[in-house]
Amino acid sequence: MKSFVDNRHAPADGRPEHPDNLPLAIHDLTVAYHRKPVIWDIELNIPEGKLVGVVGPNGAGKSTLLKACQDLVPKTSGEVQIYGAPYKSRRSLVGYVPQRESVDWDFPVSALDVVAMGTYGRLGWFRRVGKAQKRVAMDALARVGIEHLASRQISHLSGGQQQRVFLARALAQDARLYFMDEPFAAVDAATEQAIVTLLKELNQVGKTCLVVHHDLSSVTRYFDWLVLLNMRVVASGPTEEVFTRENLQKTYGGKLSLLDDVADRLRHVSS
Repeated sequence: MKSFVDNRHAPADGRPEHPDNLPLAIHDLTVAYHRKPVIWDIELNIPEGKLVGVVGPNGAGKSTLLKACQDLVPKTSGEVQIYGAPYKSRRSLVGYVPQRESVDWDFPVSALDVVAMGTYGRLGWFRRVGKAQKRVAMDALARVGIEHLASRQISHLSGGQQQRVFLARALAQDARLYFMDEPFAAVDAATEQAIVTLLKELNQVGKTCLVVHHDLSSVTRYFDWLVLLNMRVVASGPTEEVFTRENLQKTYGGKLSLLDDVADRLRHVSS
């Protein structure tokens, strides 16, 4: 089966088409650290209202891709457009859940304080968080099931609870496009189910989510769109068409034991 490549159409001049109404459109994106490319010549179109899994081996550039889309790392070349404009002019439309390991959890703030940060974009300059913003934050904490921990300092929360706090912060922002970097990593079963439920809720109201994910066995259950990445985009498109053994082989190389682990899942999808 021929895999999708970003679901794009090439015009006569050979340049890929990136419509302005897409949540995310990436053209010719390269990011290098110390002159060594981490992601290279990325072309990607993500349609509205999709739950998108970003999948690939360690070191494939998945986290870098999400960061480059938000100007958190410098681009060597290329451009990223969010609803037809650069990130700096679309910042209020984007929510971000970073890797939990990248956060300083010893900072002396409560769970409610962290979640309320998600409302800053709507407050404007020099306005303090008030009752309305705190209500939004409490509602977001309730949606991820930890409103009873609102006053607890984040360093005193479990790993799964900390992850829920950052999901709640993204919810409080009320974004249209969400970037989530390994939200399922090292969480308990209850937190994983809470994340899945939240993703489905966001999907039902038309939000778009890009989620870095490692567990291939759950890809077909969690995501309706898939990006297979190994420095470059190997394939992108509807999960049922992209999630094939051939594409996984191209993405992961000779790691046949890994592919065997998902063979049953692939047979289930194709049956």
